[in-house]
Amino acid sequence: MVNALSGDGDRMTRRRRRTVAVAVAAMVALVLNMITVGPARADLQNPRQEFLRSSVGGLFLHWGERTAPQHTDCAQWEADVTNGGWTPDYWLDEAQKLHTQYIVLATFHSRLGYARPWPSAIPGSCSTKRDFLGELVDAAKPRGMKVILYMTDDPQWHTQGLTSGSWLDSAAYSAYKGHDVDITTRDGFGEFSYDNFFEVMKRYPDLGGFWIDNDNAYWERNHLYEQIHQLRPNYTLSNNNEDTPEMDMVSNEQKTGMTPSYDYPQAVYTAQPRLTEADFKLPTTGNWWYDGVDPSVDYRVSLGRLITNVGSSVKALMDEQAMVNGHFPPKQEAFNNFADDYLDQIWESLNGVEGGGYMYGGLEPGGWNDGAHGVTTISRTDPNLHYIHVVTPPTGTTTLKLGDNGYKIKSVTNLRTGAELKFSQSNGTLAITGISEWDPYDTVLKVTSNGRAKPYPGVTVTASASAAGHDATAAGDGDYLTYWDNNKTLPVSLDFDLGDVDRARYIGLNQREDSVSYARSATEQSARIRDYEVYASDDGVNWGAPVKIGTLPSQRGVQIVDLPHTTARHVRLRVLSTYAASTDTTRYKRLRIDEAWVGNHYVRHGEPIAEDGAGGGVTLPVTIEAETGVLSGSARADACPGCSGGAKVRFIGNNTANYATYNVNMPAAGDRQLTIAGEVSGTRSFSVSVNGGTPVTATLTGTTWDSPTTTTVTVPMNAGINTLKFYNDTANAPDLDSITIS
Repeated sequence: MVNALSGDGDRMTRRRRRTVAVAVAAMVALVLNMITVGPARADLQNPRQEFLRSSVGGLFLHWGERTAPQHTDCAQWEADVTNGGWTPDYWLDEAQKLHTQYIVLATFHSRLGYARPWPSAIPGSCSTKRDFLGELVDAAKPRGMKVILYMTDDPQWHTQGLTSGSWLDSAAYSAYKGHDVDITTRDGFGEFSYDNFFEVMKRYPDLGGFWIDNDNAYWERNHLYEQIHQLRPNYTLSNNNEDTPEMDMVSNEQKTGMTPSYDYPQAVYTAQPRLTEADFKLPTTGNWWYDGVDPSVDYRVSLGRLITNVGSSVKALMDEQAMVNGHFPPKQEAFNNFADDYLDQIWESLNGVEGGGYMYGGLEPGGWNDGAHGVTTISRTDPNLHYIHVVTPPTGTTTLKLGDNGYKIKSVTNLRTGAELKFSQSNGTLAITGISEWDPYDTVLKVTSNGRAKPYPGVTVTASASAAGHDATAAGDGDYLTYWDNNKTLPVSLDFDLGDVDRARYIGLNQREDSVSYARSATEQSARIRDYEVYASDDGVNWGAPVKIGTLPSQRGVQIVDLPHTTARHVRLRVLSTYAASTDTTRYKRLRIDEAWVGNHYVRHGEPIAEDGAGGGVTLPVTIEAETGVLSGSARADACPGCSGGAKVRFIGNNTANYATYNVNMPAAGDRQLTIAGEVSGTRSFSVSVNGGTPVTATLTGTTWDSPTTTTVTVPMNAGINTLKFYNDTANAPDLDSITIS
C-alpha cells in the first residue's frame, strides 16, 4: 500500500510542486549562505529556551494513520478525524487540566504511518488537506501555550502494520526532486524529512520548535540544526535520548527501574543547567498511541513522576493516547479531571520554582527518615520560600526530618490546609512534627526561611588530581556552571584551606548530576562518591588519622558529611571509591563536583543568622525536641501524643552504639542546667556527656509510659558549639521527650 497525494498526475500539481521545490531549495541556499558552519555546540542558556524553562511540562500526543482503527488510506483517515469531531481546543483543554504548557504532536512518526497533518506540497507520505497542525498552533497562541512538532529520523518502520506495500512513496518523491531517492533508506529518508523541516518552518512561524527522535546523518551533513536556529531563532530543538550538542533540550524516554518507581530523575544523566525533559506514558500498559483499548492510569506513579521531575528542574512530558477523533479514552479523561483539581491545590509549589538541593539552593531532597521520600522546590523569585513534597510518608511516625542545607527556618505550614506545624532545627536537620495525616500522593509543606548560614568565605580549594580545564578552584568558586573533575584518579583528595584555625562542623557537596543515581545497566551507572575519609590539620602537612570514615549514598542533590568535634585550619576530603563499576568505562572512577564547602556550625531553632555565618548563640532558655537530634544505632524517633513535639526518642540504651547527640551554640561559657523530659514506667537512668567530657548520671522515675516526667542535671558548657550525648551503654534507658537548657 502506497500513500500518495491525490491528483499527483495533473499538470497543475506538478507545476506547483516544482515551484515549491525551487522555493525550498532557494530557502536552504539562502540560510546556508547566511551562517558560518563550525563545530556544533550546546547553547546551555539561550533566550529561546525561556518558555521551556518556565514550563512544568507538556502533553505528548502520538496520533496518526495507525491510530486504532488503523487506516491505510490518507483521505479516509482525514475524513474520519473530521467527522469524529476533532478540535484543537479539546487537546488544549486536556493539556491545561494536566497543568502543562506545551503539546508535542507526534504524527510524523515512524510506527504511526509517517502521516503529516498539514497540506504538504512534498509527496512521499500521507498529507492531509485540512491543516490540523496550523489549527492547533493558532488555537494555542492566545492561551500562551506552544505546539512542538515531532519529527522522526527513521524509515525502518515503513511497512509496519501493512500486509503489503509501504507507508512511504519513493517514486512520487523522486519525481518531485528530479532524481532517484529511496526514502525507505536512512539517507533517502533524511533528504525527504529535511525538505519537510523547511516546509514547516516557512508555513508556521508560531510553532514552538521540533522534537526530534534521534539524529540522521543527512541532517548533520547538511547542517540542519544550525539552519533551523538561523531561520527560526525562536524555535527550540529537543532530542530524544541523545545529548546532541546543537539541541536545546535532551529528553529521556520512559525510564524504569527506579526505587521508588515514581522517582524518574534517578534515571536522568544530564546536569543543570542543561534543559532536560522526562517523557513517560500515563496509561499503565499498551502502546504510546491508541491501540483500541482503555488502559488504566497509575495515579500514584504518574503524579509522583510529575512532582519529582519538578523537584529536579526536569520538564515532564506526559503521553496520553488520543483516539482518531482526538479524544482520550475514559480512564485517561478521568485522570485529567482529577489532576485538574488536585494540582490546583498545590500549584504554587510546582510553578515558578526550581528543584531544591541543587544549583538553585533549597532544602535536602531524596530519602528522609523512616522510609520517607520526596523532593523539595524553591521559588525562583524568593530564596526564602521553599516547599517540601512528601510523596512517600515516613512509616510509624508523625515527624519528618530532612537536611536544612543551612537555612534558618521561620515557619512551616501545610500548603493545602494552611495549618501551622511545629518544627525544630539541630545538627543540620529540620524536624517537622505533628503531621497527623499524609496525602496519598503528595503532602506539601510550605516553608519560609530567614536567610541561610554561609560557609567560610575565601576558602582555598586544591586537589591531588584534576582534569585540564576543571581544577579544584571550580569546586569552591560559587559558580555551578564550573566543576572540578578528578581526571579519573582514585583515591583523590580535595583540600580546603580555611585561612585560620576554626571549627569544622561539616562538608557540603553538590556533585555533578551527569550520571544516573543507580546502576541501570553494566554501562550506565552512578559516578558519585561512595567511600571516603576526612582528615584535619593545623598546618596542611601533618594530617594524622582520619576524623571521619564513611559511605555516601548514591543519591541526587546536596550531600552533607557531618564531622565530629574538629578544630583545624585545613580539612581534607579523601575519596576512596565511586559507585560506577569498571564495566561502565565512561563513568568508572570519574568524579565531578559542582560546588563543595566547609561549614563551621549548624543553624538551630531560635538562633539568629550573622552575616559571616558564625551565628550569635541561642537565647536561653532554649528547648530542644529530642527527635531532632542525630540518632545512632537502634535509637529512633516514634510518635508520642503526650510529648511536647508529638514524638520521642527510644532505645538509647543497652549498647555503646545506641545514643542521641545534640549540638547547641552557647552565647557564653558556664554551668548550664538541663531539664530533661522523658517517659518511663518505673525507674531508669542514663548518662549525659558534653563535648566528650566526664558524663553526668541522671534518673527518671514515672508510673506510665504515656505521661512525661522530668529530671534536672547541671553540666559545664563552652562558648560556641557544644555536643551533648545521651546514652546508657549497659542497661535500658528512658525515652527522651525534650531537653531545656537554662
